[in-house]
Amino acid sequence: MTPAPTLSPTLVGPEGDAAAPGAAWYRTAAIYQIYPRSFADANGDGIGDLPGITSRLDALRDLGIDAIWLSPFMTSPQKDAGYDVADYCDVDPLFGTLADFDEMLENAHERGIRVIVDLVPNHSSDQHPWFQAALAAAPGSPERGRYMFRDGRGENGELPPNNWQSVFGGNAWTRVTEADGTPGQWYLHLFDSSQPDFDWANEEVREEFRRILRFWLDRGVDGFRVDVAHGLVKHDELPDYMPPEDSDSMGGKEPVPYWGQEGVHEVYRDWRRLLEEYEGDRALCAEAWLPTAAETALWVRPDEMHQAFNFPYLMADWDAAQLREVVDESFRAFGGVGAPTTWVLSNHDVIRHASRLALGADAPQGHGIGPLSPGKPDAVVGLRRARAATSMMLALPGSAYLYQGEELGLPEAIELPDDARQDPTWFRTQGERYGRDGCRVPIPWEADAPAFGFNGTGAAWLPQPSEWAELARDRQEDDPDSTLNLYRTLLRLRRELGLGAAYDFAWVEGLPASAVAFRSGGVTVVANTGAEPVLLPEGRVLVSSGALEEDGSGSRVLPADTTVWLIQD
Repeated sequence: MTPAPTLSPTLVGPEGDAAAPGAAWYRTAAIYQIYPRSFADANGDGIGDLPGITSRLDALRDLGIDAIWLSPFMTSPQKDAGYDVADYCDVDPLFGTLADFDEMLENAHERGIRVIVDLVPNHSSDQHPWFQAALAAAPGSPERGRYMFRDGRGENGELPPNNWQSVFGGNAWTRVTEADGTPGQWYLHLFDSSQPDFDWANEEVREEFRRILRFWLDRGVDGFRVDVAHGLVKHDELPDYMPPEDSDSMGGKEPVPYWGQEGVHEVYRDWRRLLEEYEGDRALCAEAWLPTAAETALWVRPDEMHQAFNFPYLMADWDAAQLREVVDESFRAFGGVGAPTTWVLSNHDVIRHASRLALGADAPQGHGIGPLSPGKPDAVVGLRRARAATSMMLALPGSAYLYQGEELGLPEAIELPDDARQDPTWFRTQGERYGRDGCRVPIPWEADAPAFGFNGTGAAWLPQPSEWAELARDRQEDDPDSTLNLYRTLLRLRRELGLGAAYDFAWVEGLPASAVAFRSGGVTVVANTGAEPVLLPEGRVLVSSGALEEDGSGSRVLPADTTVWLIQD
């Protein structure tokens, strides 16, 4: 049997304030992302809706989450699945009505589930009344001043103002035709051309978003996930910039003139003051794609946002050294500003981690995978690693984010036909990048029902893989070894043992380099990221992502791609 491991303390943060009496709920919450189009469809039109969410809230309560985050459901022409908003204070008819939202919110609160809504402040839809007014107005008008309109370069303004490229591919500038039919100014859209960027130097824009925040806070929402929170403010001089070819979709590691500008922080200080006028610990969570945890932590200083997604953790490989490094850096960075650390493995913009963690070395990074992609994942290895990775993540102190369907072990839907794809990335790159459709396919509830229980008609806005029948929730309900029941057990133990609030985190030494091992909240966690079994220390097993084994001497060993929680009685 292995010798008792030695401990090397590494505190979570100053004073362990996550565990302080009366600490805000979001500091330790397990938050479940709902992508409304793909969660549950009550009216059978093939697109998920708010009544569908309400009908499935009991399943989320039974899963054991603390809050839900809803991707956009506001009025939108759906050019980018709702991230192109035409009216920030109403519900798109695709998803229901404001009354449906209020009913869903009330039902969630009755079950002890808080509700976070998505807010998209970097850009609106080109169908927003403000942008339509800007197109009808003259250059230099107040209407155009709400957006990033600029004169073009070249003798006749025929060239865009700079060389910026859209995150979705292609030029980030589009030229308009003026009312008299002549070629006119250009407007900036860091994403699709149907998503013009606001000009956040304009006080009218700032005041409008204060109104929008109050609209939803007054209805009772518990917080906001802020889309592209590192955007909004652009460098005053709009200098040319081209990200490195090997960078991800949000730019390079060097300073980017449209991400992370200093002026954006005053926007969130203003929002923080507004939220503090309300009771109940309302929260702001930043989607800020920045190269390091230290840079991301700037968004969650005490007078700014409350949380920020930990994307360096999400993007880490299934590698012990890399995981340990990013956990250490996360604790240093977020603890250094008194903010809770967040942990996340999947969301609506990235390849599901049941596939991503088993991609080949030649697989494309950050742009989706499809039928012709190299380095396709091994489904068995991917699921095993996903279960192990989640088992490690949910033992870490702080707040954890889960993406709908990961509790079922859903992989990326890779074999989607070209004519079914809807992500603007696919169209703007002429199929060079597959985009994000593969992680957005409607999730399966009942194996033998139409559309696997997504609705009663069998319609689905993206086709569901036939093999997902075996992953449907009803097939997993009574299987003690299912991924669904693993998640339920992990979330129950996390809450019962107070692991989200633990402040005694310490690495466990004395195990092979392929193992990530730590103690937190009285629990010893060992994750084996290597190919060889790892001899386990003494302790009673609380939960394991896979079956344990014995070596030739009868000692317990942890197989490859497996995580276990132990406790010393």
